[in-house]
Order: sequence, then structure tokens, then C-alpha cells
Amino acid sequence: MGKHKDKSGNGKPKDDAAETPPMTQREFEKLVKPLHGELVAVQEWVKSTGAKIIIVFEGRDTAGKGGVIKAITERVSPRVFRVVALPTPTEREKSQMYVQRYVQHFPAAGEIVIFDRSWYNRAGVERVMGFCTEEQARKFLEIVPAFERAMVESGILLLKYWLEVTAEQQTLRLQSRIDDPRKYWKLSGMDLLSYSRWYDYSRARDDMFRTTDTAWAPWYIADTNDKKRGRLNIIAHILDQIPYQPLRKPDITLPERQAPDGYEEPRFLPRQVPSVH
Repeated sequence: MGKHKDKSGNGKPKDDAAETPPMTQREFEKLVKPLHGELVAVQEWVKSTGAKIIIVFEGRDTAGKGGVIKAITERVSPRVFRVVALPTPTEREKSQMYVQRYVQHFPAAGEIVIFDRSWYNRAGVERVMGFCTEEQARKFLEIVPAFERAMVESGILLLKYWLEVTAEQQTLRLQSRIDDPRKYWKLSGMDLLSYSRWYDYSRARDDMFRTTDTAWAPWYIADTNDKKRGRLNIIAHILDQIPYQPLRKPDITLPERQAPDGYEEPRFLPRQVPSVH
């Protein structure tokens, strides 16, 4: 589906990105609508062919992973597009092979699984925050290419995205969470501690790219400083990576409703929600 190809050739943000005004919601809705239609076509193709797809989203706090995932999934079936966002591992899970708790969520035929953070936690937050040893992190980075090769050879289409924001943009977004009571739930003590370790995360990210960007499972970097443009670019790129077929609109005519045959609406109904708007 070459119509969505990235013309930049390198996936890096344009030099003038900072000068481009943020996209409006109206512009976004206009542009995302046809992409949603293509995602429905992907859904039907996956169901009919038995394809298995994994999409991994990684990035710093506030990079916009949740917003991208919502934009992808809001018009498709959760029975086909399944989102996995695992909590902190339990004591039992900590005693298992590291990737074990992720593998159990891998797709069966006809499924797309989206990981909101993934096994790459070990290369990022666990390494930076000291939740694993440096030896464990390096061992993980050594085995990931073979692990992902096995995934691909089993028939899984694996797409890995890193969402990139500037330090300035991260500051603005975290401050917004502090100032807006609707966003309190997004802010944790871990977020604040992670914020203070920007360059530790940068080094961990660079090391992760060096060791796990492979021919069979490459990384794609998405500029999400403008959230709406980032979402559009990512969805368009996903569509380019999947060999789906255009959706054939079925010829459907609504049937006639049955005759009332004496039915009348009841005079009294259960309690109704009051109208306040």
C-alpha cells in the first residue's frame, strides 16, 4: 500500500518541525478518518488470512504511546486489535524467565497485539532505575535479536516503534499533568524520578538501538512532539508495512421491520437518566 510511504527516507524529524504550528483537532479528524477505514481493511484481512501481528510502542514518559494506541484502536474490533499494558511484575513473574509473561500475550491467527511498553522494559526503565542488574540488561540485549528472529520465523509480523520527544516537550507535558486535575492519574513518583534521568535514558535507548535494530525486526523512530501529526504518521507507516487488501464494501440493504401486531409502548418505564444538557 505504497500511498502512505515516508518520503524522508530516514525517519528523522524535519529541521523545520519546530516552526510548524500544531495540527488542529479538525485537521486531525479529517486526515485520520480515511486511515481508520484502512485499519478496518487490515482487520478484515487479518481475520480472513489468519495473519499474526505484534506492534510494540516504546518511548520516554509523555511520548504519547497511549494516544497513538487509542487513535489506532478506536474504530476497530477489540477482538482483533488487542492492547497489552502489563503492570509491575508479581513475585512469581519475577522468578520466571524474563520474557515469559510477554509471550503468553502473543497473537494467535487472526489477531493483532499492541504492546504499550514491552519486553524492552528491561533495556529501558529497569536498567535506568536499577530494577535489574547491568549484567541482566546486557544479557537481555544479547538474546533479543534471536528471540525476535524466532518470533518472525513463526509467522509473526513484528513492528517496533520508538516515540521521540524533546526534553522541552516532555517538561511541558509533565507540567500539564501537574496542573490539570484530569491528568493526575498519569503522574507517578516514577515519572518524576525518570524525568531527572534524561541522559541515562538516552544512553539506554542508544544501546538498545545498536543491539536490537535488525533486518528482521527493525526499529522505527516517530517524532511525536506534535501528537496529532505523530499519530497520523505512525498509522500511515503501519499500513505500509502490512500487505493487506483494500476493503470491499458489501452490498447491504436493510430489511423491513416487522409489523407492530398490536404492540403499544408502555405508559410507565423504569427510572431514566435525567436530562441536564
